[in-house]
Amino acid sequence: MTSPVVVLAERARAASHGLALATRAQKDRALEAMADALCTHEDAILAANAEDVARAEDGGAPPNIVDRLRLTPERLAGMAQGLREVAGLPDPVGEVVRGSTLANGLELRQVRVPFGVVGMIYEARPNVTADAAGICLKSGNAVLLRGSSSASASNAAIVAALRSAVADAGLESDVVQLVPADSRDTVKELMRARGLVDVLIPRGGAGLIRSVVEESTVPVIETGVGNCHVYVDRAADLDKALAIVVNAKTQRTSVCNAAESLLVHADVADAFLPRVVAALQDAGVTVHGDAAFQALDGVVPATDEDYAEEYLSLDISAAVVPDLEAAIRHIRRYSSQHTEAIVTEDLAAARHFTAAVDSAAVLVNASTRFTDGGEFGFGAEIGISTQKLHARGPMGLPEMTSTKYVVTGDGHVR
Repeated sequence: MTSPVVVLAERARAASHGLALATRAQKDRALEAMADALCTHEDAILAANAEDVARAEDGGAPPNIVDRLRLTPERLAGMAQGLREVAGLPDPVGEVVRGSTLANGLELRQVRVPFGVVGMIYEARPNVTADAAGICLKSGNAVLLRGSSSASASNAAIVAALRSAVADAGLESDVVQLVPADSRDTVKELMRARGLVDVLIPRGGAGLIRSVVEESTVPVIETGVGNCHVYVDRAADLDKALAIVVNAKTQRTSVCNAAESLLVHADVADAFLPRVVAALQDAGVTVHGDAAFQALDGVVPATDEDYAEEYLSLDISAAVVPDLEAAIRHIRRYSSQHTEAIVTEDLAAARHFTAAVDSAAVLVNASTRFTDGGEFGFGAEIGISTQKLHARGPMGLPEMTSTKYVVTGDGHVR
């Protein structure tokens, strides 16, 4: 018997052919309709989400997981606004990446084209459902959405609203489909659907991502966990540094671009450590520090595991380093290659840091929280890639396309 996932993938494949030929106006009309549908169905979506949140809380889910799961009217409005912003962005399909006329007179163009069918495997966050559907539709891709069972009611309500809007706008509703989350087998089937699914994008914790990367026969774009560092250099403006560290750690703890580790140059440690520890503790943060940090009240000892941890909570690892090179070595050892930041007024130090640190985003005198598709002006993102092939960093519309060569001749033969 054909599995339900294969049936969904076959329907997505069939629908993707028409979507690849859709005009920007058609896709933008669908995106606007999808945004309107989220608002029109707000009560139903929030009621479904309340079921998921209550189930998670009853099951003892950690606060950061519940925060990722929870929708509010403001967050739902933000999801709708994200779809509208995607509608306002240029259509990547058909963009000429490069072109030339060869010596023999052949006209050569490399143009952006959709992948075809994209599979999304993700945890908890129901906002990803709308973001992924919108970005895939605008880039001409059908999408198979496999969220977590913890968000099953929310995702079902969101996808129902989106599919109805897509159909009302004149496109095939099967370009957006929800893969059942009632069994782990559906994840495995999606990972084995090579030939029907063109690319998989996992978004979630380290275990999920590792499983998809290692077990999938479908090509994978790896989105990584965020063990993000802030390094306060000897030439830092300490007022700037304090604001950046507190923002990077506490503005929203449950996201992958929140800072998880703090490094401070020894030359400014005496002046900065009391200030930053007090500010973090006032915000409810537990500091896991080395011996220098442990000299301050309330700091708990840090282990190797702490320095490698993506906490996603009000915790941060911290260490004093003797120089810039030591900071870079620490980051190379423990970083997940997501986002690192340096706070410094020394241009040479900033340049060396940005050249030597190999992460998807490196920031100078700015919070790690800026590594985000919306903040970068890409509109809603589908994830932040920490791999080095095809796409790296926040993945917007261009990253959701491949390319093909169009060669035009006039009776040319070889």
